Amino acid sequence: MLTKRHFIISTAALFSAPIPSLATPVSNRTKWSTWDARVTPTNYDPATSNPWGLHQRFLPRLVEANPGLTPGDIHVDAVARYLYHIRNDGTAMRYGVAIARGNLYEPGTYMIRRKAKWPTWTPTAAMIKRDPELYEQHADGMNGGPTNPLGSRAFYLFVGNRDTYLRIHGSPHPRSIGGRASSGCVRMVMAHIIDLYEHVATGSTAHLYPPEDTITAGS
Repeated sequence: MLTKRHFIISTAALFSAPIPSLATPVSNRTKWSTWDARVTPTNYDPATSNPWGLHQRFLPRLVEANPGLTPGDIHVDAVARYLYHIRNDGTAMRYGVAIARGNLYEPGTYMIRRKAKWPTWTPTAAMIKRDPELYEQHADGMNGGPTNPLGSRAFYLFVGNRDTYLRIHGSPHPRSIGGRASSGCVRMVMAHIIDLYEHVATGSTAHLYPPEDTITAGS
């Protein structure tokens, strides 16, 4: 015969354990090289390889930098849709980018406090609220990989110690380059940001300049 005490102990054992949360999204390091090869064209030449059908001006180019810019910094020209990485010799590598749609682009000066290969991704609460049909399915995060929205590499933009949730990242949608497509971030072709990644140090500054509609409104 079960006593009241036995019942309490038994039910506690059955129901006191917390419900395990869904698995934290992961990036499988053993697949990084395979994924890099998958998103990099055969016989890749940054200046000429273009299986994505981009306008030629969005392919990587070595250009002359404006005087006085700090080597290592990144500058995003939101009007022309270019990202410049300043080098030590007065030149800059220029890449085509896409910026955020509508009023989601946030110009400003940021610090790159983290960078990651094949990062995981979790949409923000604001993104889920704004586009639930698109983002709610990923509320618990998404594993790293070629279909992840952050793509092959990501730079994480901070103001002081505050993560802005803005990123400069590779994109599985390379045909968006040159346009306005993201929910706040700056997008690059995955093969292009793989090239850029090793040259950008944490602690570098990223300058995101206003887009054309902001300039027009203020003129």
